[in-house]
Amino acid sequence: MSTENELFSAVDALLEQVAQDDLPVPAERKRLREAAGLSQAQIATALDARREAVGNWETGRTEPRPPKRAAYARLLEGLAQRFPAADAPAAAPAPVVPEAFTGPAREPEPVPAPAAVPSSRPAASSPNKPAASSRRPGAKKAVAKKTTAAAAAVVDPRFENGPLAVIDCEDGQVSAYCVGGLVLDVPAKSIPALVDWTLAEARLGQARLHRNGRDADPILVLTASALERYGLPAALSEEERHASRLPDSHKVVKQIAKAGLQLTQRGLGPWARVFREPEGSKRRCVQLCILPWNALDSREWDKKDDPQLPTMHPADLARYLGLYAARVMTPRGSTATTGLELMTALRPPTRAEKDPATGEFKRAFNDDALTARYDVVECEVPDEHPVLEGKFARHHMRTPAEMLMEEPYDWCRPLTDEECANQFLVAVDINMSFAAAANSLTVGLNGPTHLTGNPKFDASLPGSWLVDLSHVDLSRVRINGRTVDGDRLPSPFTPKGDRPEGPAWYATPTVAYAVELGFDVAPIEAYVRTQTGRYLDSWYKRLRDAYVETMADMGVTTDLGGSEFLEAMARRKQVDPTMALLETAIKATAKGGIGKLRQRSRGQVPYYEEYPALKRETWRPDIRAAVLANQRVGLHRKLMKTAAAADLYPTSIGTDAIVYPSPGPSPLDILPLTDEGKPAPGTFRLGVSPGMVKHQGTQTVLWAESQFEERGGVFNISNLIKTDQSAGEGE
Repeated sequence: MSTENELFSAVDALLEQVAQDDLPVPAERKRLREAAGLSQAQIATALDARREAVGNWETGRTEPRPPKRAAYARLLEGLAQRFPAADAPAAAPAPVVPEAFTGPAREPEPVPAPAAVPSSRPAASSPNKPAASSRRPGAKKAVAKKTTAAAAAVVDPRFENGPLAVIDCEDGQVSAYCVGGLVLDVPAKSIPALVDWTLAEARLGQARLHRNGRDADPILVLTASALERYGLPAALSEEERHASRLPDSHKVVKQIAKAGLQLTQRGLGPWARVFREPEGSKRRCVQLCILPWNALDSREWDKKDDPQLPTMHPADLARYLGLYAARVMTPRGSTATTGLELMTALRPPTRAEKDPATGEFKRAFNDDALTARYDVVECEVPDEHPVLEGKFARHHMRTPAEMLMEEPYDWCRPLTDEECANQFLVAVDINMSFAAAANSLTVGLNGPTHLTGNPKFDASLPGSWLVDLSHVDLSRVRINGRTVDGDRLPSPFTPKGDRPEGPAWYATPTVAYAVELGFDVAPIEAYVRTQTGRYLDSWYKRLRDAYVETMADMGVTTDLGGSEFLEAMARRKQVDPTMALLETAIKATAKGGIGKLRQRSRGQVPYYEEYPALKRETWRPDIRAAVLANQRVGLHRKLMKTAAAADLYPTSIGTDAIVYPSPGPSPLDILPLTDEGKPAPGTFRLGVSPGMVKHQGTQTVLWAESQFEERGGVFNISNLIKTDQSAGEGE
């Protein structure tokens, strides 16, 4: 549980966006939250509480307890100063904390933040231009009159039209579709004019997610008709696709340069940044998301087998991306890139600190963030890394004693005769398993320290350990007084489930699990990090809340259990197809963000040459390894508990999909329950929250046998068993 100081820091972050212990009446608590434009989920995240608890505090059903009570009182006190009741005098505005200092050499890359509540009024127009209006059939028209609830919500006036706009052209008229159904007339006749209009009049963007971060730049999503209107090609050529940009000789690129605007090193590609030099600490940058150039990859943002985005109405596209921005963050490119940037947005590396001698602000580093590039460890890096040049013969396959191989499961085994007597194979899938594995995980924040001479294992030190775990025999482990059949379970120490054959490199969670099972470990050497922290906690909570809220919008709530949950999951995509896309995007953000921590070369440079990803402070393969190790051993822990509770063993595992033989077609036919009808402690549990499981699909044992016969042997069928072919995507 978070300490009071940690909770106060989270509350201060909220107060930057928008202590006494006496709380106002419940109705006033709700009024203050709505006046600040904050959601119950945001307050719950800051206070390390459940969203339902915040709702109960606002209705008076329950009261917060220490230490949350003091932090909640501090939040309400700060909001009351900013948003006094109608009969109270207005409080003086709070001082603005300068944005984090990042240095002049850094390319203008923003740290986005949660979306403000969408406003239903159009942006204030300049004296010489008419007010924005809506002209589209089917689009909601912006009106000045507001409901009582909307009037209570106060948003940052800089971003009152939301984080982004979809730019579309019809009959020669360009329109900007914003969140909340607002449609703005766009007078710009060129890309440079469009950028300047966005910076001066559109009032797009998002407030920073952390008080030491930066506000998000506005995003303009360009449709095919907008590309035609502004002189951009409808598609990139083969050469341009390979370069991911238009050539500098293109007329629009020249227009941008002639207007005094600049492009980042990425150039004008599917995701482009166009900016002017900052005015003091104020950024002047607009991000272009060019839809026809595959900026929103269908494998992440859409239905890959039946893409919806190319034909989606601009208002619906604005709703979809606006919801993603509000619940996760303003998109920054692929979902993987956005997932990585979310980590930095929630844990900014720097802050502005006032120099007591001069009174001026200077850059300071945050202790809970990744702030620098450190020396790498040979066993932790991929094969193409420059540090490995000359270390191995050409085409050498590194062994577990030479390379840290912490990866998800890809394991299978033949069915026993007894298991073949079952009619079905049921696959269950863990919700957002990588995000769940990141929760409460201690990772290293500084560079490696090399330990030699058979160091003693210390589970509190994240890093990599060379140790022999071949002596671990699962059949000797007692779970609740019972032993299990180790031959029908994968080893927890290798992705293929094979028992180790000698010394190998493992991340700290893997070695700690061997100790948990009751076995002695004797490391030979290690590379550990001495500055540690739960760097990914706030990242996990942000994605958890986004996922749970999105699932609730489709009727899958946390209070459902058993058959009700399975039925709600089966019909959810028909409830709201847009929310179904959002579900996939959130899951892909979680998975891709972890993968980006050890991004490999994509052929940009020859082997052993430094590629762009290596220049990031967030290129940390040791953190990725820790998350994947924690995911795998966490899954194995539940396999052991399930086997001990119900004599139930998996036949195959693919990442986070587990296949069990079953007498019936439903997970309810296999998942063990107590005598009271509750899930057996420590086993797999049906539910929507990350770490719980859902039904992926069911097949018959005869189907599996036919697959094995066709392939000439047993292979991993876990990801072929899908009732819904999109099940498990993005996990």
